Amino acid sequence: MRTREEVDATLQIAKLNAAELLPAVHCLGFGPGAGAAAGDFCLLELEPALCQQLEAGHSLVIRGDKDEQAVLCSKDKTYDLKIADTSNMLLFIPGCKTPDQLKAEETHCNIIHTEIFGFSNNYWELRRCRPKLKKLKKLLMEDAYEGPDSQKEKDSNHSKYTTEDLLNQIQASEEEIMAQLQVLNACEIEGYWRILDFDYEMKLLNHITQLVDSESWSFGKVPLNMCLQELGPLEPEEMIEHCLKCYGKKYIEEGEVYFELSADKICRATAQMLLQNAVKFNLAEFQEVWQQSVPEGMITTLDQLKGLALVDRQSRPEIIFLLKVDDLPEDNQERFNSLFSLREKWTEEDIAPYIQDLCGEKQTIGTLLTKYSRSSIQNGVKVYNSRRPIS
Repeated sequence: MRTREEVDATLQIAKLNAAELLPAVHCLGFGPGAGAAAGDFCLLELEPALCQQLEAGHSLVIRGDKDEQAVLCSKDKTYDLKIADTSNMLLFIPGCKTPDQLKAEETHCNIIHTEIFGFSNNYWELRRCRPKLKKLKKLLMEDAYEGPDSQKEKDSNHSKYTTEDLLNQIQASEEEIMAQLQVLNACEIEGYWRILDFDYEMKLLNHITQLVDSESWSFGKVPLNMCLQELGPLEPEEMIEHCLKCYGKKYIEEGEVYFELSADKICRATAQMLLQNAVKFNLAEFQEVWQQSVPEGMITTLDQLKGLALVDRQSRPEIIFLLKVDDLPEDNQERFNSLFSLREKWTEEDIAPYIQDLCGEKQTIGTLLTKYSRSSIQNGVKVYNSRRPIS
């Protein structure tokens, strides 16, 4: 235990003026055999907004399987967890008072003997990252819903997932997971989240478009109750309504519920149906068949297929084939490797739909292309190729 005289002597040797320092002195020391070893505790550096959430009683959750890089999730954001080493040893001192607290207490020339509880040479820092949502579709596709009468539904061995199951297995915040379920057109059936089998989804959509045609309704004003009455005997009413939500926008007029169906979504789904059974399709023939396959009055355009299909203008004749952005790798470098192995040179117009989802908060398509590709001019058009050899 140091005395005041020893402290003053130490200040004198260090050529420090005691008058310029606070009167209270912290004397730090490790207790005999006590204290926590390095690694027993982790320090976590939080941005002010996350700190405020914790202080308000909200939770932060670390998610990830053993073979995954851990992420930390708030209610609406996802963060990578990275270890940051520090050259300064960080000491854990219970009840340690800061200079501001000592000033407020107007302490006298006293000595505060403080025992160090533990120490660390690193801390965890958080970096905002994109939610890792690819696994969500993979899990739900294990048991795509083919309708109430399918043999699959009678077999109870398939995996099904509740909201709690998904929160435990997906590396994303709750709000990000729920938003992605909407993007995937998932729905809850008997408490489990399910994705409709594409053929079953098209069957439902076909029932609706045929009814609209037979009743001479406008696609901008499809009455919900009439749909349920007419199609209820064919399919579950909740599936009919879910399909209307997937392909339309709900609104209420004079107390009645209507849906405004999206021509772009219907045309896109029809194109997917035509392309999924063909490796490659003559572009001119495809456009003709596609236009004939959509409901009367709807106009098909290639802009409706961004992120779903790719046109090869270099082949003769020109061809189109299915290439879905959600089937590509989630990692940035792996995504670009996959795209450049498929096609050596890309225009920005062609590649943009396949990298748009990689853009972070402060990233643009341009910055991604600058980082992962090289540009050149080919026949007067700027094209991009890989920065590294593609095997």
